[in-house]
Amino acid sequence: MTLVEACRAWKSVHGTLPAGLTLIFEGEEESGSPNLAPFLRDNADELRASLALICDTGMYADGRPAITTQLRGLMGEEIVVRAASRDLHSGNFGGLAANPIQVLVNALAGIKDDTGRVILPGFYDGVEELSNQLRAEWEDLGFDASEFLSRVGLKDPIGERGRSGLEMVWNRPTFEINGIAGGYAGDGFKTVLPAEARAKVSCRLVGTQDPQAIRAALQAHVRAHVPADCTVEFHPHGSSPACHMDVSDPAFTAARAALCEEWGREAAFIGMGGSIPVAGDFQRLLGMDVMLIGFGRDDDRIHSPNEKYNVESFAKGVRSWARILAALR
Repeated sequence: MTLVEACRAWKSVHGTLPAGLTLIFEGEEESGSPNLAPFLRDNADELRASLALICDTGMYADGRPAITTQLRGLMGEEIVVRAASRDLHSGNFGGLAANPIQVLVNALAGIKDDTGRVILPGFYDGVEELSNQLRAEWEDLGFDASEFLSRVGLKDPIGERGRSGLEMVWNRPTFEINGIAGGYAGDGFKTVLPAEARAKVSCRLVGTQDPQAIRAALQAHVRAHVPADCTVEFHPHGSSPACHMDVSDPAFTAARAALCEEWGREAAFIGMGGSIPVAGDFQRLLGMDVMLIGFGRDDDRIHSPNEKYNVESFAKGVRSWARILAALR
């Protein structure tokens, strides 16, 4: 709505939107956007333009605007391990029958080594080291990983050894367990060996990592840990490769200047640990440069209860986009 309101304001002043501007609204991102890529392919001639503008990112810090120049990709998978035909009494079967929760956690625990690296074969294929220029720019941002973690009640960074905080959240791949379930977890206690266990996992991807190759490596790893008389199922939950923006495009210089006019500070070129698959779709399917400028803040509680968006971010964000539209005309 920040960008939409900028367009509304522009039209109220100029009588019409800037020539060649097309707005796309899509609401399936959190379920993998199954219809978006086919829509872009089917309507490529109508949608193709010189630049795609996306307002779904954040500022580097309060009062410091940013242009996101790289996004991590994503691979999501649900794993279901089944053993006995029903839940079993652990007194009668414990130590003899397979426990699917144990099978599953053993498989998941073996995916990272004690240095924080993922051991799946080929996982780091396509992962590039940070350039010296970008490393210097990120160091100048003065990011304090411990201070950042303190905002959510933590203090010690956990990740690959020898990597800076910004590298870990912007420029390195991850493997995370997002949810795990099985057995009895209600009030009281029930000593069962469950018949089934489930886990949802995801990987954030960088460089040219192939989501499908990583999915195949994950499935092979889990299968190797499943006993012969148990079964395993896999259910994919979306995938997208990482994407990088070409900041040599003069549009980035113009947008940076426009943001500085509004906020009084130079916009930082930053990475983003999250994934916005449509950015890569615009690049691959429509051959378009993508500019991601948003005004979210670190305390917005994205994907959490009480998620919010600051009034200042909205008001100054609207004015920022109006300035950017003027600069790109």
